[in-house]
Amino acid sequence: MSSSDIFIGETIGTAILILLGGGVCAAVTLKASKARNAGWLAITFGWGFAVLTAVYTSAPLSGAHLNPAVTLALAIKDNDFSNVPVYWGGQLLGAMIGATLVWVAYYGQFHAHLTDKEIVGGPGAQATTVKAVEAQEKGAGPVLGVFSTGPEIRNAVQNLLTEIIGTVVLVLAVLTQGLNDKGNGLGTLGALITALVVVSIGLSLGGPTGYAINPARDLGPRIVHALLPLPNKGGSDWSYAWVPVVGPLVGGAIAAGIYNVAFA
Repeated sequence: MSSSDIFIGETIGTAILILLGGGVCAAVTLKASKARNAGWLAITFGWGFAVLTAVYTSAPLSGAHLNPAVTLALAIKDNDFSNVPVYWGGQLLGAMIGATLVWVAYYGQFHAHLTDKEIVGGPGAQATTVKAVEAQEKGAGPVLGVFSTGPEIRNAVQNLLTEIIGTVVLVLAVLTQGLNDKGNGLGTLGALITALVVVSIGLSLGGPTGYAINPARDLGPRIVHALLPLPNKGGSDWSYAWVPVVGPLVGGAIAAGIYNVAFA
């Protein structure tokens, strides 16, 4: 695979991943969406199908890493870090493009949601409503969850460990079951296995932090949230942003170490 193929494939694949994954979060969250309040099952399966679609689309070009933690783990496994910057660059750009497309697709819903006084508070709002209180949460605006993750209980050590554990499960599944014949990315059957693993992680381990398990998935959309002209959007919670970046990278490295010791 050439550097251009890797970059283009990762950009397209990660954009699709975030468009569909962020899209299900928008569908469940935003006012005037037909899927509003569909719940956690919809989100977890939506992300799983997003992974499936993105992998099948981008695998012929780049091997469909779509996740800096997966790229790091494969680099450790093969002791070859030469293409890591290209993969990471495409993944971050693709995540930002995907998040922007979610905003475009749900433009009217974002406006309706963020101008509703029960959502954002202000004169005339009932301060006791759950939505108004939620919107006042320190650091995070009322639609940040459409773009990036956040903890239900803010404890840096626990949040970091949750992300590490979830990513270890994901990357071990990729390394042991998901790779193509060349071992440099996801294969046809591996895409389905990985998508189901993502659903499983979301159902079992996603409750505490929203299971980023992918630094680009969280950081790229968080940057977009900070830049978009959304009314009353609130903060992007940068004080937490390091957790879904560092945790998955540590988890990917640990998974690669386990694989090299136990499976290689």
